[in-house]
Formats: sequence, C-alpha cells, structure tokens
Amino acid sequence: MKNNNKNIRLLVDCHVFDGKPQGTTTYLKGIYSELIKEKSIDFYFVASDAENLKKVFGTQKNIYFIPLYFNNKFLRLLIEYPYLIKKHKIDFAHFQYIVPPLKLCKYIITIHDVLFIDYPKYFPFWYRIKNRILFQVSSYISDINLTVSEYSKEQIQMHFKVKNIYVTPNAVEDKYFDSFNREQLKDQVLKKYNLKDYFLFVSRREPRKNHLNLLKVFFLYNYYQEYQLVFVGNQDIIDDEYVKFYSNLDLKVKERILYFDKLNENELLTITRGATVSIYPSYAEGFGIPPLESIACGVPTICSNTTAMKDFDFIEDYLFDPNSLHDLNDKILKSIHNNISSEIPNRMKLKYSWNKSARILYNLIKNND
Repeated sequence: MKNNNKNIRLLVDCHVFDGKPQGTTTYLKGIYSELIKEKSIDFYFVASDAENLKKVFGTQKNIYFIPLYFNNKFLRLLIEYPYLIKKHKIDFAHFQYIVPPLKLCKYIITIHDVLFIDYPKYFPFWYRIKNRILFQVSSYISDINLTVSEYSKEQIQMHFKVKNIYVTPNAVEDKYFDSFNREQLKDQVLKKYNLKDYFLFVSRREPRKNHLNLLKVFFLYNYYQEYQLVFVGNQDIIDDEYVKFYSNLDLKVKERILYFDKLNENELLTITRGATVSIYPSYAEGFGIPPLESIACGVPTICSNTTAMKDFDFIEDYLFDPNSLHDLNDKILKSIHNNISSEIPNRMKLKYSWNKSARILYNLIKNND
C-alpha cells in the first residue's frame, strides 16, 4: 500500500507505555530508538499518554504522537486503530501479540512468546484459550511476523504453523555498558537503599519465575547470614507455595529479604550495578532482558538453562537447572568467587544489539513495501 508521500508511514501501538515498565516497553523503546534515525519512514506513535512518548522517543520531524481515546483494548482494536490507520493513510502498523481484525494496511506483529501453551500450569485457563485463538489469528493476518528469540520462533512455528517468522532479539541500552566507580556506587546503594552485599532478581512475581527455589537456597544454605536477597518487580500472580514458605521463616531471615515494586530506570540501573550476584531462576522465559543488563554492568550473573535463556552461551558455565537447589547453590558459589570476565559483556553485545534488530525490521519493511 503506497501513499503520495515518498516516506513509508508506520504506526506503532505504544499503549504499553501507559502502564508499568515491562519487556514489551523495553523492546519498543530499544528497537524504535534506533529505527527513528531512518528518515525514509514517518513514525506515528500511539498511546493514551502521548506526551509521555515524547520523553521516550524524543521529537523530530519524522515522528508524530497520537493520543488514544479508548481505554478498553478491544474497542481500540475494533474501532480506534482502524480509524487512525485510515485517517493517517498508514502503510504499516506494528502491534504486540494481537492485531485488529479489520485490515486497512500491512500488519507487523511481535509475539514475544507462547509460554502459556508449553507451560499451561502457570497460566489461567481462560487466558490460555483466549490468547491461543487471538495470537494465532493475528499471526495469520499479519504480513510480517516477529519474535525475540530462536526458542520462541521454534515454538510459534510448531504451534501456529506460521512459515516465516523473523527474530528481532531484545538487547541492552548503552548506558548499562558505561564504566562506573564500583566503590562509590556501593556507598550510594548503602546510603539510599540500606543494601550492602546482596543477591538480585529482577522480575515480576509469579510462580513461573521460580522465586521460591531462590528463597529456599538463600535460607537453606545460610546465605542470609552474610547477604541480603533483593526482589525487584511487582506481584502479578500469587504463589501460594512461596507465601507458605516465607511465612514460616524466622524474623531474622525475613529482615534480609527486600522487595521493590517500583523503580525508575536510573534506580534499577543503580541497584543492578551494586549487586554481588544477579540470579534468574525462571522455569520458562521468552527471552530475558534483566540478565543481559546485569552482564553489561559487569555483575556476575547466573541463569536458568531452560527455554530462551539457554541461548546465553556467553555465560554457559553459569547456567543451572531451575529444578535443582544443589545446582543453583553451586552456581551462586562459583559466581561469588569469580569476577565476570570483561570479554563476556563484549560477546553479549556482539550477539544482541538494538541496532541489529532495527536493521532487520527496516529491511523487512522495505522488502514488503
């Protein structure tokens, strides 16, 4: 679909920026902060709080910010997005997971994962039924299908029978690679957050993320005597087993466990830099941005060896079985006693960069125009 203007008109659904930070906000910010440098595309960023998007992407001649009227996501998909696409003569529209059923331009969709199919016990029944239908239909309607990891690509192809899926991997902002004075940073973290030596896990709290096994290792192997355990992320789904185990801990142990629901980007960067070890014990992930951020900061990082995180071959000696407390403990001990090699962040940066992902998307758009 062509318009009279030489530039391609690309609408981007950015409604996720109206809520709490999550993987999709990081993905959109990362890939489009690079892609907007391409002057042959006009970008139409859409969200309820359009002014907030200006802070995210900045203002330049080829960027337009459009406020949404409807708060209901189904009304947006059924009515508002088709209206905006027609009004602004859009050529491509990029959505996350679900696209509008009425098609007035070419659609780009990013399905980050289909973990609810492969790990159903972690997701509510109606969530699984609804999203399997919506995701699959959306993938059929779309002209360009994207995902963020080879693991997710394989699973989407297997379940939805979609032939052409392209991987635009997540990456890490450059600021995470910046050098810093570690001693000054630790003093800052101590003064502001009362944190000294601590293990860090950045993730929303739900059973799939496996906070329970990390808590068990922290207690059973007596790490609480020397370290604090820091969880960053809001609670999405209550884990009854975690609640039961935590409630039976002595007060002296509980006092060593801290929760941060809301941190801005700079606060998260500071706490990530100050960690003794960053730990990511999830049973299942579509990608996993926080481990990459801690690696970029030079923090010893250990990850589960399942699903998408098994692709993090630059830390293959620090991957563990999320079902094994013994393996998790071994990797923690190894991380404490070995500083991260300076080569690991460099290897990671070569494999994952927003510029590379933006180039992939740009070429797909140009070839489909």
